[in-house]
Amino acid sequence: MSTDRDIKSTPRGFHCILCDVKLPNLPSLDQHVKGKKHQTLSTVRATRQSQAERGVFVTGVKPDTSEADLADYFQRFGEVAHIVLDKDKVRLKSESLTGQFAIVHFAEPETVQAALSCVEHRMKNLKLKVKPREKKAFKFIHKQKLDPQNLQQVFEQLKPELGELLSVDAQMQFVVERFQLRENEKKARSLFVQLLQEVFVEFFPDSQILPFGSSVNTFGIHACDLDLFLDLENTKMFQARAKSSTEQTGEGMSDDGRSEDSILSDIDLSSASSAEVLELVATILKRCVPSVQRVHVVSTARLPVVKFHHRELNLQGDITINNKLAVRNTRFLQLCTGMENRLRPLVFTIRCWAKQKQLAGNPSGAGPLLNNYALTLLVIFYLQNCDPPVLPTVNHLKDMACEEEECVIEGWNCTFPTQPIAVPPSTNTQNLSTLLAGFFSFYASFDFTSSVISLREGRAIPITDFLCQDEESDMIQDEGPIKAHPTKPKLGPLNLLDPFEVSHNVAANLNERSHRSFQRECQEAHKYCRSLQYQQKSTKGKLWGLVRLLTPQGENSQTRAEQTSISIPFKLASLPETLREQLQTSGEDFWHLWFHKVCSAVEEVLTHVLKCQLTASPCAVFADDSTVAAEEMETSSASLKSSVNDSFDSVGSQSESSPLKPVVGGKRPLSSGSDASVSPQGKKQRLLKKKAKAQLPPWICVLQHLVWAGRRKVRRELMKNTNSQPEGSCLEIESQVTAYIIEKEPELKEPLEFKVLPQMMGGTESTQTVLRLEPVSDRTGVFQDFFHFLHPFLPRMVETLLGKDEGNEK
Repeated sequence: MSTDRDIKSTPRGFHCILCDVKLPNLPSLDQHVKGKKHQTLSTVRATRQSQAERGVFVTGVKPDTSEADLADYFQRFGEVAHIVLDKDKVRLKSESLTGQFAIVHFAEPETVQAALSCVEHRMKNLKLKVKPREKKAFKFIHKQKLDPQNLQQVFEQLKPELGELLSVDAQMQFVVERFQLRENEKKARSLFVQLLQEVFVEFFPDSQILPFGSSVNTFGIHACDLDLFLDLENTKMFQARAKSSTEQTGEGMSDDGRSEDSILSDIDLSSASSAEVLELVATILKRCVPSVQRVHVVSTARLPVVKFHHRELNLQGDITINNKLAVRNTRFLQLCTGMENRLRPLVFTIRCWAKQKQLAGNPSGAGPLLNNYALTLLVIFYLQNCDPPVLPTVNHLKDMACEEEECVIEGWNCTFPTQPIAVPPSTNTQNLSTLLAGFFSFYASFDFTSSVISLREGRAIPITDFLCQDEESDMIQDEGPIKAHPTKPKLGPLNLLDPFEVSHNVAANLNERSHRSFQRECQEAHKYCRSLQYQQKSTKGKLWGLVRLLTPQGENSQTRAEQTSISIPFKLASLPETLREQLQTSGEDFWHLWFHKVCSAVEEVLTHVLKCQLTASPCAVFADDSTVAAEEMETSSASLKSSVNDSFDSVGSQSESSPLKPVVGGKRPLSSGSDASVSPQGKKQRLLKKKAKAQLPPWICVLQHLVWAGRRKVRRELMKNTNSQPEGSCLEIESQVTAYIIEKEPELKEPLEFKVLPQMMGGTESTQTVLRLEPVSDRTGVFQDFFHFLHPFLPRMVETLLGKDEGNEK
């Protein structure tokens, strides 16, 4: 194996030093070594080692020295491949010389020795010093180690002071005081923005540089990024006037006397792309703004930006040119803070909690975790739904605004009062600790999968409104002279609409795992907030209040229980249009039909793809015809609720021709003579509000062959003459792979017998089908390896089966 130096054996398996990953067995190790992460890191390491062998370190460079000057000089020693030039001054440790440095990469390693052997390097009266590049061992740094704020260390220092305070309210106020931006930081940022304004207005006349985001929305913490919007609308009008004047006079002078012999003479802002304008912005930052370094354009982002770092302020910053809505969102958050002084302590505490629990804080702004803006909107939505409400909905704020405050940006109605005094104060008098506990209680039982959160309306919109792509959604439209926005939001495990750009899901980056972690941590926090350890200060000096709440926890029992469970989440994007229509006609109980579809697909994978023998199959009593299942879901709410509360034993007594009813565990069955129409009002409402946890009898499966061993190799052989497809994407191919393994490999000495317990989880967790696997007979000890293979394979196959058109299901 070529990567033997990266792999070390451990008592519990193997450890990949390159990727810092622990692996339990040889199949896992083989899969990891061939995987994308290991291959990518191996390539990066090889590239950096090659660059180190072909590069030299050059000092004595002056600020006016260009890359072209260096390339012309070092070309005499051999072909120059690349030059890295740092424009900031650095002081060398071993010399008193102060200047710039550069790294020159040659095309061939032999050229390095020629450059190093030269006794003296002089370039344009500059005396350069050339040294070999320092060779450092390549080391992979985990994303969580990149956090410059080091919140955990700060929190450890604050623990004693937090523990001495007398109430949770005082602790929350203390968190704000210690983490918020200081006045000197605000002033330094303001001066830097003024400097940028002076620089950019020279190149883009009448332009404005406007800060938005954490720096100015009252939720900023130490070292938070500086987000900036470069407004070029006035510059475009200036450029149009200048062109008109030039055409009339024939001279390169605008009507207000300013010369057009500038950067604007090379670009037409009205037709230039965002990437072209941002490249100009990056050039201005590099050449004209002192102490700015590491400037680069990110053109692949949803809104392209220029990223930079200010060395003196130790400040990360972003500049965008197409983000007026973000500036308006910032003013909306400022208004909310002015209306309600309890909002800042809540947001600061919940952001701190989310980061401690690794639910938020994506490095470099990308990743599957919640961002601060999404967390803030979740807090506001919760406060809109308190009783009585703490904050009004966005629609109510729009109605409170006067005619002069009307604002429409890019077709979206962004109207709200400019002053907090125009909004009547809330009648809610709950203290901070009660509101914090209420936040966790609210989202611990929130049905994210079936809902789309709307701050504009202050309610959860049923996801069934988004199931059919062809259907027009009135929610995306608004009244008045506003253009239509037919684009619907990208739906995911957590759907949180922007208050104004309601086609944008601000939590669309979340995956199933991070969403489940968020709701699980809310449930744990909800339990803790009901205890005396949260409500009262300990007389024995024990952790209490926020100290215990914000302390990161290790693995809990639920995590260990999930080690033998496979989750198949509800994914709207993978469903065909015909199935979406069926789910939509099912109304509020569409998840039962989906659960039946998933269980049928699981049985298809186990029996036809992996060739398992099912000695007991609850899916056998399913009606294969989806029309029958759809009609089942169209029954009255009362009869449906009665059926899902039937006892577990009633399933076995059903006839083979009738569709199987989901079984509700832990629920008292209704009497046979009871009917929802005559049930007590309170009982009926309780049944309608609470979603059931449906489950089926266990499946008993028997497996005779190691159908997972060498599967990828066999698959590659079968796919040689066809287009490559990802594993688990084709039912026919995977069935052929299994048949080939069964034909070539001997049977197990003792067959593997295992139990599958399917259950649909909903209500307090995201809607998902959870399959718990338990070994019944595993004398050969292969169950763990089989489960390790099945964990990613089964969900992909089920998604493939569900995503097929109805006419091609078989």
